[in-house]
Amino acid sequence: MKKDNEPQYVKRTQRDYSYAFKLQVVQEIESGFLGIKAAQRKYGIQGNATVKTWLLKFGNLDWENKSHLKMEKSPDQKLLELEDKVRLLEQQKASLEKRLEDSDKKVILFDMMIDIAEAELKIPIRKKSLPQQLIDSRLNKKGV
Repeated sequence: MKKDNEPQYVKRTQRDYSYAFKLQVVQEIESGFLGIKAAQRKYGIQGNATVKTWLLKFGNLDWENKSHLKMEKSPDQKLLELEDKVRLLEQQKASLEKRLEDSDKKVILFDMMIDIAEAELKIPIRKKSLPQQLIDSRLNKKGV
């Protein structure tokens, strides 16, 4: 038995949807905010073909010839794609070469700074040799 406070289910018909409502749903789908199924759930549209019919009637995109299969690329398209990849890789290479050059300059600059600091402060900053403990451990590993 149904209770009196339960809402009655009312089946909607095509005439229940205003022209503005249909355009709004179509616009949301074509702009990518919603998919067809998501629009049906969001707005309570029951028929599976209802939204598709609206897209065909009111939409700006060609929904009839929409294919879900990947199209084979032509040799010219493949060539252009490969040229784009080569251009991108060349740009990345140039960028990395520039960074390497900058790093090399920094190393030279830091070496010069250490040389100046050692000369002015008259203290050894760089290690001149390995610590004796490290030398001993290497000799023991070699078995000498």
